[in-house]
Amino acid sequence: MLKDLFYYLIYPGFLFVAVAGGLLSFFDRKITAWVQFRKGPPLLQPFYDFFKLLLVKETIIPAKGSRITFLLAPVFSLFGATVSSVLIFLPLLGIKTGFTGDVIVIFYLLTIPSLTYIIGALASGNPFASVGASREMKLVVSYELSFLLVLIALIIKSDMSISLYDIINAQQPANAFIGSISGVILFIVAIFCLQAKLGLVPFDMAEAETEITHGSFIEYSGSAYALIKLTKYIMLFTLPAFIIALFMRGINLEGIGILWAILKVLAVVLILTLIRNTNPRVRISQAMRFFFVWMNLLAIIAIVLIFFGY
Repeated sequence: MLKDLFYYLIYPGFLFVAVAGGLLSFFDRKITAWVQFRKGPPLLQPFYDFFKLLLVKETIIPAKGSRITFLLAPVFSLFGATVSSVLIFLPLLGIKTGFTGDVIVIFYLLTIPSLTYIIGALASGNPFASVGASREMKLVVSYELSFLLVLIALIIKSDMSISLYDIINAQQPANAFIGSISGVILFIVAIFCLQAKLGLVPFDMAEAETEITHGSFIEYSGSAYALIKLTKYIMLFTLPAFIIALFMRGINLEGIGILWAILKVLAVVLILTLIRNTNPRVRISQAMRFFFVWMNLLAIIAIVLIFFGY
């Protein structure tokens, strides 16, 4: 029981992913600043932002809408991000949980933050938040199908295993999945799905500060918004770690493997950051077409290539 609590609350659970996610948020903001020829924030700025919202800023409840649902939505988003991170990092660290279908459960858990953003926005009673929720719903329907096809392809590639631990080990004897043609194609699809899941440009239309003034989160402030920010920190670390587990043989925390593991995570986040800073925001209709047509097509091509041994 104490071991399980340690896993969920300390390492590799809540505390570990929260701190690592905050550091990755600094890395993302620093790279963004360099691309824009700015100095960028100090190392601990993401933590300053979080604690200022949590301890200093007032939590204002909108007059219209559902008060309880509005406040509970960030709590459930944090819960989904934390539990999914535990289920991802335990196999990454070589700990076999005995949970056979954890890949399927992780897929559903990773959708909880997006769904709670929608619920919280609709519960606020703000028309701008409703527009953001509508865009988020359409985006979730679009990219989740592509992400599911990526998981199906990797399950086929790992001899129909639906255990993340087995998928990681299936890559050990030979090369990582990203070393094949189908793996490269699936990796490209997965990266764009991550971009949408994290709400980064060009798929940030649900927030779109210049159009709908932060959209889904327009009514959030204080501690409630602090939980949303913390969820985003955790997802910024958890999703790249999931991609590393699926495509790059996971990580090895022994000797030089520690540095290699850090470089893998930073490389994935760097790709996401560069996409974010080199593309304009697209319309929701363009994003839906992009995933429904092009990303799904690439995923299906990859599945066909897997059957031919590529």
